[in-house]
Amino acid sequence: MRDKPPIEISPDARARAIASIRRYFREELDQDIGDLKAALLFEYFLAEHGPTIYNQGIADARAFFEERSADLAAICYQVEFPFWERNARADASKPAPKRGAK
Repeated sequence: MRDKPPIEISPDARARAIASIRRYFREELDQDIGDLKAALLFEYFLAEHGPTIYNQGIADARAFFEERSADLAAICYQVEFPFWERNARADASKPAPKRGAK
């Protein structure tokens, strides 16, 4: 994983991101920019801020799985060698025999 960029964007997602950047500039900043400027801005944000967002996503996923795996011990634990323990509890719940009874 260390040899490739942390975030890979599909060509379709890249095209939609560029269109979104152009629309944002047009509607929010009253500036028209072309595909090249929008693509350069997108690549900058992806390279500069992408790792921070990626790392936070990994940290969130890790916390989620650690929380769920902590529950595994309680949910999936099985008592080992339960036969004698169950019999001891069953014997304890039986009334004691009366003395002198045959």
